[in-house]
Amino acid sequence: MDTELLQIEPPHLTFVFELKKQSSCLVHLANNASHYVAFKVKTTSPKKYCVRPTIGIIKPHASCDFTVTMQPQRSAPPDFQCKDKFLIQSTIVPVGTTPDQISSQFFSKETGNYVEEKKLRVVLISPPSSPVLLPVNSDLYHHDSLAGYKDRIPTVDGLENLPPSLTVAEEKSLEPTQDMEEDTTGEDMISKHVENDPRTQSKIEVEIGMKQGEDDLRLNLAKDYEELKSRLSIMESKLREADETIAKLTEEKCTNTREKNLLKLELEMLKRKRNMKRPQVGFPLLFVCVVALVSVTVGYYVHP
Repeated sequence: MDTELLQIEPPHLTFVFELKKQSSCLVHLANNASHYVAFKVKTTSPKKYCVRPTIGIIKPHASCDFTVTMQPQRSAPPDFQCKDKFLIQSTIVPVGTTPDQISSQFFSKETGNYVEEKKLRVVLISPPSSPVLLPVNSDLYHHDSLAGYKDRIPTVDGLENLPPSLTVAEEKSLEPTQDMEEDTTGEDMISKHVENDPRTQSKIEVEIGMKQGEDDLRLNLAKDYEELKSRLSIMESKLREADETIAKLTEEKCTNTREKNLLKLELEMLKRKRNMKRPQVGFPLLFVCVVALVSVTVGYYVHP
């Protein structure tokens, strides 16, 4: 092939990594060929990612999308370097092939099929607007209200602009704790006396859990809706094919019935012609035999 069957965008999968949260990435496939092209998506970590759909068929010069969702992770990889990879296989299939008919043999090079393969690596990025949570009991964190937090504005790259009064040694001691939550905002930075209250902390944890549950529920509902929509379109196409097949079979049945009736009529006419008696020509055989016997008897007595 002079050109690639599928044009894949983006060239790598980028996920916004947050602990205990899902992250999705959309991949766009464009068919550059004038044939029907089937694709299949594989990954080195099938339990970690959810791909929908994993297989599909793209019409000539058409496009298709699939979504890759990374399941919630409890820990971040070292240096945010992920070794997971995805493999997208594509091959030419006959016209009229449905996704249900696609098997692993279509993407096997041993059978002589032309199969293109492209690998996509996974890139993890941190949330652009997540502030750094300071230790609450640190001596450097001196404030009685949220006014102290207003002087700490997170920059674009995730670092913070410290107040001018902090020294270099104090800046090094400002490190995030290991137990901080992912979606920390300015409203979550409360004063010491509020954080030391267990009832307030439990209330905040319940609210955060409810928010995460609502986000997960919305994401699952959206995924289920897209899946049901794709299944419905597939069922509608199968129903149209079934209606066309039923119409063809009905027409063939009517044709066969007419031909059967014609054959029956011709058979009855042949039977009638066969049962009709032919007209006799000359004397009957019995009459000839009797005359011959009488002639022999008279001849015997006339010429003793």
